[in-house]
Amino acid sequence: MQAAPVRATAIPSFTDALRAVESLLLSSGQRTARRNAWTSVLEDRRRAKDRVEAQRVVEQSFLARH
Repeated sequence: MQAAPVRATAIPSFTDALRAVESLLLSSGQRTARRNAWTSVLEDRRRAKDRVEAQRVVEQSFLARH
């Protein structure tokens, strides 16, 4: 007679369970943080472009006077 196969199922550790819960809870927060960060990057680029344009206008105005 042959013994029945044994199925071994690993019981997740407390740390593994905590990481899983943390992942679920933080996933939407991380998406929001990434979206906010990207919005900041785009806004910084827009301000930099505006500064370059303003500098160009000031230099042209200065050169036109002299």
